[in-house]
Amino acid sequence: MSDEAPTTAPSATVVPRRKSIKLGIVGAGAVGSTLAYAALMRGAAQTVALYDVNRAKVEAEALDLGHGIQFVPMARVQGSDDIAVLADSDVVVFTAGAKQKPGQTRLDLAESTIGIVRQLMPRLVETAPDAVHVMVTNPVDVVTFAALSISGLPPERLFGSGTVLDSSRLRFVLAQRTAVAAQNIHAYVVGEHGDSEIAVWSSAMIGSVPLLEWKGPDGSPLFDAPALAEIATDVVQSAYRVIAGKGATNYAIGLAAVRVLEAIVNDERRILPVSSLLEGYRDLRDVCLSVPAVVHAGGVGDRIEVPMTELELDGLRASAQAVRATARRFGF
Repeated sequence: MSDEAPTTAPSATVVPRRKSIKLGIVGAGAVGSTLAYAALMRGAAQTVALYDVNRAKVEAEALDLGHGIQFVPMARVQGSDDIAVLADSDVVVFTAGAKQKPGQTRLDLAESTIGIVRQLMPRLVETAPDAVHVMVTNPVDVVTFAALSISGLPPERLFGSGTVLDSSRLRFVLAQRTAVAAQNIHAYVVGEHGDSEIAVWSSAMIGSVPLLEWKGPDGSPLFDAPALAEIATDVVQSAYRVIAGKGATNYAIGLAAVRVLEAIVNDERRILPVSSLLEGYRDLRDVCLSVPAVVHAGGVGDRIEVPMTELELDGLRASAQAVRATARRFGF
């Protein structure tokens, strides 16, 4: 027998396991169920929990999603009319609200949606006390402001999806006009997620080229004042066109919400135009509006003061007044 020490196989490298993320979704309607689907497809959460007062609907949505688990990164799906299904969620996304009808503005939805928030928000905080809460229901700026007041949560842990979707719509239109990938266009919509929103042209870039200097095929600037006005109107009206044609917007907002979710759970510190409580941004206070902000594991962080012209600032102030007036109308 040999005196040599027995040879052993090298031990496997131990890889620290990533924290298992639980996503709670309030509302199993068009937006909530699409958000759940998008989160599963992108592997953004390992548990997706749906809550809705309609038991048959929420259980059916969870079952349908669960049947496809084989084809996505491993996860589990839960659905219940018992709010306890959201217990210990890392992120809670609030999608419940009145359905927007053709011709109806987002601000018209305020009263009924705030009533739902008033009823559910205290229970959500009790059920998932450590979660970051993201409001994805219209009118998102007013609803976010109301939810902060009702919940008592710190402003960094409760904010709205804001104009993340509007900015994506803007980049989509600009991409069509320039034949450049939307991912290489950097432009923000700020203010209300609604009719008073503002496209910030002065700081928009295509690659590293200022948007206002981008040239057309004939060498002249492609974006003159009439073109910019047309694009801004197109972006504002786009949701109404979708609602008129199919009854609801759900795919793009579902993807936008997952982009916000990923910035939180991966601690990305990504700059996104979310709706949050402003406390001195451009001298604006006591209102929730969308401005570019750093989104990280703790929620929403520093607000970024992107360059704006005086005309753009005037538009942002007018947007703040519109949102603030609606909030006051409902006692907030």
